[in-house]
Amino acid sequence: MGYKKTSKKYNGTIKKVSLGTGDKAFEVGGRNAMPFYKFDGDIGEKPKVGIEIMDEAPATWSQAFAELYKEAGDDTAAWAKLVEEKYAPDFICLRFEGADPNGKNKSTDECVEIAKKVAEAITVPLVVAGSKNDEKDAELFQKVSEGLEGKNILLLSAKEENYKTVGAAGALAYNQKVGAESSVDINLAKQLNILMGQLGVKKESTIMDVGCAAAGYGYEYVSSTMDRILLASLGQNDETLQMPIITPVAFDVWAVKEAVASEEDEPTWGDVTERGIHMEVSTATACLVSGSDMVIVRHPKSLETVKNFINALA
Repeated sequence: MGYKKTSKKYNGTIKKVSLGTGDKAFEVGGRNAMPFYKFDGDIGEKPKVGIEIMDEAPATWSQAFAELYKEAGDDTAAWAKLVEEKYAPDFICLRFEGADPNGKNKSTDECVEIAKKVAEAITVPLVVAGSKNDEKDAELFQKVSEGLEGKNILLLSAKEENYKTVGAAGALAYNQKVGAESSVDINLAKQLNILMGQLGVKKESTIMDVGCAAAGYGYEYVSSTMDRILLASLGQNDETLQMPIITPVAFDVWAVKEAVASEEDEPTWGDVTERGIHMEVSTATACLVSGSDMVIVRHPKSLETVKNFINALA
């Protein structure tokens, strides 16, 4: 019997969300088929890859990153400009680790000034991530939204604990895009999306952050959650889940032992930076085939490899 090709057709479509302004602005979403399944339907906009930078000097990560970005020194805006010009990411993610009340506790006004300088220094879309302190991030996102009005940035992210403040300020008052962050559970993701919708935030202003884990650290839960979300949004036409997904891979990968254990402590594991890159690429590509529309990485080699992966499949 000869081979007969069949296609799986879905009723639902992921909404498109636009980020940025000018020539480098882009859209994500738009798929009505599973990731890279061009033979089944429209796979939507090509997934995007961004690089993470911080409000702190790159040396706080490791000496390898300090050497990589030594031209920028301690200037976050110069760091952002260097990244765009030298490595051409689709977007840049600025993470305010220094805003953490349990750390340096930078004021929101200081953070807003940094965000403004970064936004002016680059032409690609900007994603702004907080300190993971819900109360501080609500205040931070509110002021950053106002300070960067008209830049069409993405706030990463609103959570159940602070979505009213972040959603109202980001999407409703200043027309920014808002990430909806949940913890690797389809029901939690759906619940937050519903709450955001009741607040008045449109689907076209929402990108889901459904959680992440480094490959080998419970990543199968991440993959199965994204699978369930896509099957519900496409196959069951569940409009509460029809938003693109962003996955901040770098936040998790560069904290696991394979990426941080020194060569002195683990001499058989090889170069510590290369280990981090391998973990990052493995996790990012797994996220893309599971359903992510945007991934955030830290190392330029990871960016290059993941972009080549996307171009080969999209």
